[in-house]
Amino acid sequence: MPDSPVATGPFAIVAFEGWNDAADAATQSVGLLMEQWDAVEVASLDADRFYDFQVSRPMVSLDESGGRQLLWPNTRIYRTRTSATMPDIYLVRGIEPSTRWKEFCHELLGILGDKGVRTILCLGALLADVPHSRPIPVSVSSDHPEIFAALDAGVPTYEGPTGIIGVLSQFAADRNFGSLSLWAAVPHYVAQAPSPKAILALIHRVELATGCNIDVRELNDDAEAWERGVNELAQGEPDIAQYVQQLEAAKDTSELPEASGEAIAREFEQYLKRRETGRAKDDPGKAEYTPAGDGAPQDASPGEPTHDQPTDGAPGDGRPTDGAPGDDQPTDGAPGDGQPEQPR
Repeated sequence: MPDSPVATGPFAIVAFEGWNDAADAATQSVGLLMEQWDAVEVASLDADRFYDFQVSRPMVSLDESGGRQLLWPNTRIYRTRTSATMPDIYLVRGIEPSTRWKEFCHELLGILGDKGVRTILCLGALLADVPHSRPIPVSVSSDHPEIFAALDAGVPTYEGPTGIIGVLSQFAADRNFGSLSLWAAVPHYVAQAPSPKAILALIHRVELATGCNIDVRELNDDAEAWERGVNELAQGEPDIAQYVQQLEAAKDTSELPEASGEAIAREFEQYLKRRETGRAKDDPGKAEYTPAGDGAPQDASPGEPTHDQPTDGAPGDGRPTDGAPGDDQPTDGAPGDGQPEQPR
């Protein structure tokens, strides 16, 4: 069993489309885990009770025989294939509900609790004044004592509007679930999906929190290609290029590089474990999961945000605290103020 306060028993990783999901980074992170871990759907909620289909419309598609089929918006729960060293992992992917949030949270937590889940990782993403050319900051927050201490999570201090992630985290804490929130800060000037660099940042944090190694070789390539593409676009727009340089200067002067011997050792250990994971993928006889220890790269120092890192929000919310617009503070959703788009 990995040495992680999250993976001491069955746990869930949760993400919702909508206000909590800038550039679809959170839900696409869960989607990547579903694909890698051969997730199988085991439950879903009643869509008619929680969704307004004029807001979240059903999708029409054609099956292999050309027949039409409808896919209704919903929240679905998947169980992953486990190894001998890992507990069951449940992945929850859905759309932020339109109504009855309290009932929604009670029902979802009831389903997870019946399956033995006692810890929930909530993934989110928000728009922020951060440069695309630097590591994507990820804020980490928890009000669960063991998780807080083990992962050096920040203290939730946010006050203000919240999304379903914040509400679910609070309900989980009230029902004695362990709760951990991970929020990636997506550069607001490249907010279109996909954002592979933000996905990569979230996946690294999931590795650190759970002790699972995740194959990110293809995602690394996508993130590098994405950054090169944004660089090329910025070079063709002098105003954008100048703005990016200002963000880079602010980032570089506000955070000294972490270069301690301990940090270097963590990075090297994580590299070795990822290389071993890659070999296991090429050799099906090897275990699918291996403990990742605590060596995930440090995209941002959890619990010690700077002006361009989102600080911790309401319990499990992971969103910024009060401040002036333009310093990653959620205000009214204007571009560049670090706020996820407000729900319509």
